[in-house]
Amino acid sequence: MADTVSYRPKAGEIPTQPGVYRFKDAKGRVLYVGKAKNLRARLSNYFAPLRSLHERTRRMVLSASGVEWTVVATDIESLQLEYTWIKEFDPPFNVKFRDDKTYPFMAVTLGDEAPRVMVTRNHRIKGAKYFGPYPKIWAVRDTIDLMIKAFPIRTCSDSSYKHAMQTGRPCFPGQIGRCGGPCSGKVTIEEHRKVVDDFVAFMAGGDKRFVTAATKNMKAAAERQDYEAAAKYRDQLQALEAVLAKSAVVLRDKVDADLFGIEHDELAASVQQFIVRGGRIRGERSWTVDKEIDIDTGELVDTILLQAYEGEVPPKEIIVPALPDDTDELEAWLGERRGRGQVHLRTAQRGEKAALMSTATMNAKNNLMLYKTRRSSDFVARSQALTDIQEALGMTDAPLRMECYDVSHLQGTNIVASMVVFEDGLARKDQYRRFSIADSTDDTESIYQVITRRLAYLKTDESPEAVAAEAKAALEAQTQVFAEGEGPVEPERKKKFAYPPNLLIVDGGQPQVNAAARALEESGVQGIFLAGIAKRLEEIWLPESDYPVILPRGSEALFMIQRIRDEAHRFAITHQRSRRKRDIASVLTEVPGLGPSRVRELLRHFGSVAELKKADVAAISEVKGIGPLLAEQIRTTLHR
Repeated sequence: MADTVSYRPKAGEIPTQPGVYRFKDAKGRVLYVGKAKNLRARLSNYFAPLRSLHERTRRMVLSASGVEWTVVATDIESLQLEYTWIKEFDPPFNVKFRDDKTYPFMAVTLGDEAPRVMVTRNHRIKGAKYFGPYPKIWAVRDTIDLMIKAFPIRTCSDSSYKHAMQTGRPCFPGQIGRCGGPCSGKVTIEEHRKVVDDFVAFMAGGDKRFVTAATKNMKAAAERQDYEAAAKYRDQLQALEAVLAKSAVVLRDKVDADLFGIEHDELAASVQQFIVRGGRIRGERSWTVDKEIDIDTGELVDTILLQAYEGEVPPKEIIVPALPDDTDELEAWLGERRGRGQVHLRTAQRGEKAALMSTATMNAKNNLMLYKTRRSSDFVARSQALTDIQEALGMTDAPLRMECYDVSHLQGTNIVASMVVFEDGLARKDQYRRFSIADSTDDTESIYQVITRRLAYLKTDESPEAVAAEAKAALEAQTQVFAEGEGPVEPERKKKFAYPPNLLIVDGGQPQVNAAARALEESGVQGIFLAGIAKRLEEIWLPESDYPVILPRGSEALFMIQRIRDEAHRFAITHQRSRRKRDIASVLTEVPGLGPSRVRELLRHFGSVAELKKADVAAISEVKGIGPLLAEQIRTTLHR
């Protein structure tokens, strides 16, 4: 493999000013758009030796046939130009927004003579004030129904309003009490405008003033025995409280902020946005993006904010999980979108904002899991994934049964392994297995032991094809018995581990695959295909292969292999943690400053865990390397 690509520009040809660059293929299609404060410094990263590049970056560079750049005057201009080009060219290696759906908003048409409140997905109504977005249309309608009880404003269509004002007859919604505009004949245009202003102020966060006023008016009406008016104010107060109950108080009263929780892996990212106005969550939305090139959280934040505030006015504070490198330029760009005052990007370190960020991140994590689950439950996608895996790995048949193995340990102790099973692309949790490993020097030795133990349950002459034929014959026999009216017969249960996989996957790269291959060869079992997946680069390694198999990013095949690998990792970690709770040595390693060597010294000094638990702080302090403060922490941990 050459050290770099042939189209690499000379270093002196690339300017050092800020700008935007585009990688293009031989047909002129833009593959990737990026920005840089220093074009020469940034582009030099792409033209480093190919073997040192991240796999996805290397694939992009090799797919391109040239690079172009445009110098701009400021970093802010580079941000704007990058965003424009991404929207124009839709480059395949930039972040892809999968769930780019439009969310419903509540809009108040302040530009109209008599403003109306309505549900809309159109963000471009002239002079309108928007609230939301809301996750569902019914959520907007419920809020509007409550709000017009407290602030009766116009809800009818423009045509109904014009007809009512021309004829002098109330509009139909006004006749049934669903419209409080001038078209209802109950208020003037000026009086209606005041109610609209109160409606907007309440939705924008001015809560207490209206609740206090409604309570005061209700009590005053009751004291003067005007019970009809008191009932009206009571209904208004109940409506206000119902709206407030739908939007939880999360921050201080005057806080207006947008908060973004992000959860991502090698292939996709999930975003959860909370819209906080007046200290309350007034709206939320979530979406998923596909990642083509490996980027960190800061770069992901950069891209997500550009997408989130397309045509939107940002608040003065935006809380994100990590700050991008171009924070100053991004704040300036957001400030221009806001039009008044500066926009601040911040991370939540502690307190109520950190708690809300934790909630948003938890929602993003659940949404990412749901996205993966729905994607993997699609029959067409599963079938395509199995076919693609078969073709990419050179298998004779589709891998209808796959087993994946992962090893987990804590600083070389408590070594465990997991086996998860997928059949027809779906998890078979009843066939999951756990392994405990007593003596192992490293991961490769652990993999060798686990695969050897698993294959020992198979007959050396039993291939996956033979087992499939046996299962089919058993099913036909069962069907025949049932057809003859004898009723279903309980089939003979196969022993555990009895069914061999078509494809055996290990979590790891070439060393782990070679260890599994050695175990497979020594077992004498035939007909099992072997592969490994290296986590960081998502490469598929085969036995005795110098180069990995690279599955396309976003492909169903890579998604399925990644999912079975992640499931094996989760299952192993769960087992390892349950064992850790029972292992006193593991408990001791949780004490800050107490490493494996000091744990061994403690157990050597006291001889047993029971004696160590009996010791006081002074006795523990006598051990080499253990001071009084650390001894106190050890005793506290043991007696928790």
